Amino acid sequence: MKNKTKLENRGTFTGKIGFVLAAAGSAVGLGNIWRFPYLAAEYGGGIFLLVYLLLAVTLGFALMAAEILIGRKTGLSAVSAFKKLDGRFSFLGSLASIIPVIILPYYCVIGGWVMKYSATFAFGEMNAAAADGYFTEFISNPIQPIGWFLLFLGVTAVVVLFGVEKGVERVSKIMMPILVVMVLGVSVYVLCQPGAIEGVKYYLVPDFNNFKATTILAAMGQLFYSMSLAMGIMITYGSYMKKDVNVESSVHNIEIFDTGIAFLAGLMIVPAVFATQGVEMAKGPGLMFIVLPKVFAKMPGGAVIGFIFFALVFFAAITSSISLMETVVSIVKDKFKLGRKLSCAIVLAICLILGIPSALSNGEGILSGFKIIGFGFLDFCDFASNSVLMPIVALITCIFIGYVLKPKALIEEAEAEGNTFKAKRLFTVVIKYVAPICIVLILAFSILEACGILTV
Repeated sequence: MKNKTKLENRGTFTGKIGFVLAAAGSAVGLGNIWRFPYLAAEYGGGIFLLVYLLLAVTLGFALMAAEILIGRKTGLSAVSAFKKLDGRFSFLGSLASIIPVIILPYYCVIGGWVMKYSATFAFGEMNAAAADGYFTEFISNPIQPIGWFLLFLGVTAVVVLFGVEKGVERVSKIMMPILVVMVLGVSVYVLCQPGAIEGVKYYLVPDFNNFKATTILAAMGQLFYSMSLAMGIMITYGSYMKKDVNVESSVHNIEIFDTGIAFLAGLMIVPAVFATQGVEMAKGPGLMFIVLPKVFAKMPGGAVIGFIFFALVFFAAITSSISLMETVVSIVKDKFKLGRKLSCAIVLAICLILGIPSALSNGEGILSGFKIIGFGFLDFCDFASNSVLMPIVALITCIFIGYVLKPKALIEEAEAEGNTFKAKRLFTVVIKYVAPICIVLILAFSILEACGILTV
């Protein structure tokens, strides 16, 4: 009863649907839309898709379930959850908490870029957006990227300020269904374009001749990037989860949302690029802001489709940024025993301090010459968080659960109040043996890729 009261004071999701949609909103982000299609195209199409699906229902399931269960068991965000479970691992909570603090500011910068392109297509300036140099000129401007960054950050902060139920959950319940409808609509339209069927075949039909070790590594890396793992988000959301909600089925539902959106994003983008002659696939910002405007410009009705596309990307980005900010706000609240409003103000200040340099470090921006181990400021933040800290946190978490806390402790939490956890054996094997090996490989190859030694 004492723990229940504590959870109520922190705020809770109203039930399974609210939790699943909010957690899915966190997982569904830019990684699904600008990274997954590129990797699918680069690493064999259908065979990459098959490998990713197998990893999602094994490795992804176990890691996500573990983080949610840690949050629900302790009723705390990452910064305090590990300390409560075992004081010797309190450092792990601090390490995990650093990740969303690093990611949130630059993620809001990129979210601002998405808002800019949504507005560009809304005002009928598709041809301008498709012109060579448009994106570089925009991100090099000393004023515009900061303005759009502040707007995107402001929208995120307003939602988080309203709290878990009235802010995070309510917005997720509205935006996630709209996102699904929009991505389905654009996918159907793209599939009707001449030449798209070749892209569909490449994307959906596995060709084992295209299978390589790097296919597995790329799929594993995308899994972490896409599912909001090892950054404290799922621990925080788990701390808002009621005891009578079934964790196993909730994780499966989140995976269906996350993987489904990524799959549909590939079904939009890969056939669209195949159908458009003279346009080559790119990755990251190049795909989103340079290649796709050119693709839409060559399509009948491309202006409308382009606007809908960037609107759905905005929905995906804003739900993820909300989860990132909610996580950081929860960390500040738990660590310093502060109220939500003051915690939000502190997080906004952090975002401004780290976000403005991120906004000015791209293209030919005024801070583009400032490098950290060869990276621009935004790229360094991305590398440090996604390629280094996330795998390290995930590895230590697996060691902690597998050999210190023991999987049984989390399995008992999953089975609280009569809930079932049918995958308990899979959960134990993956956490103790499979995940650590996979994570070491991800860490090694992420660093090698960043250093230009290996392409993954």
